[in-house]
Amino acid sequence: MANHKSAIKRHRQSLQRAGRNRAARTRVKNAIKQVRSAITATDKAQAGEALLAATSVLSKAASKGAMHWKKAARKISRLARAVNGIEAQ
Repeated sequence: MANHKSAIKRHRQSLQRAGRNRAARTRVKNAIKQVRSAITATDKAQAGEALLAATSVLSKAASKGAMHWKKAARKISRLARAVNGIEAQ
């Protein structure tokens, strides 16, 4: 454990940020699960709504730095492609 006052503060801040990032990643995972379950059920309307919500959650996580922006873009793209492919099946 740190002994200097500034190092103690930095440790406290890092714990807060880690918790915030963990919460953001959990929200991302839950949003993606909802889209995937709608895709599995072949419900295009529900999948579209879930995709819209997931896009918002992913973009917010990327803008806050909880995940890399290219990773968020890749996930959005793949989910959108999967949702658009529902009718083809």
